[in-house]
Amino acid sequence: MKTIALVAAAGSGTRLGSGCPKPYRLIGQRPMISYTLRAMDRCPELDRLVVIVSPGDEEFCERQVRDLGCLHKPYQIVAGGAQRQQSVYQGLLAARGIAQIVVIHDAARPFVSWQLVQQAIREAEKYGACTAAIPLRDTLKRVNQDGLIEETVPRHGLFLAQTPQAFRFDLLWAAHQQALQEGFCGTDDSVLVERLGVAVRIIPGSIRNIKITYPEDLELAERWLASGSIEI
Repeated sequence: MKTIALVAAAGSGTRLGSGCPKPYRLIGQRPMISYTLRAMDRCPELDRLVVIVSPGDEEFCERQVRDLGCLHKPYQIVAGGAQRQQSVYQGLLAARGIAQIVVIHDAARPFVSWQLVQQAIREAEKYGACTAAIPLRDTLKRVNQDGLIEETVPRHGLFLAQTPQAFRFDLLWAAHQQALQEGFCGTDDSVLVERLGVAVRIIPGSIRNIKITYPEDLELAERWLASGSIEI
């Protein structure tokens, strides 16, 4: 099966601060996106990568990838849209007619392992749809608009979704088409597939597979990297 990774790297990173787009913020001495791309490049099941960037960043990203030398697999850089879902759709257009399996991964999750990507692909081949996730460990409260707790939600069976998420291409394409027709915007690709009535397989994610969103996330990533606890 031809398998293509769509790396979502169109985030502006306004919550992270600084004028530098989030995918190119440094962790250690390297841009965040380089860790993500290197993990994808190491996965033997992946045939090709499509890197989805903010419109206007295509040449800059191309220079980054070329200068860092972090990719040996064939790749393509495409412009995304105003929202993540629109960006992934642009990636699907680039993979259409080529891919049987697609993997979606956020560039802002730089410490993903290639083994997790591999597992997601293999589960998608078996079941059609798969997402990495970790069990919810903290107590969950439902709060009203006045900031008062309405109830404590049982956490049994609740998970925090991550990427990678992997799907049969035809399934994810149909899910995006339905979302377009109905004007639905989801927070990840899994929810689009769920709306088709398709069960999505859960595989264990990793607490190291954090999404860099706030300055404290970046600080944590720096500490992990400095401690040598991250394989790069």
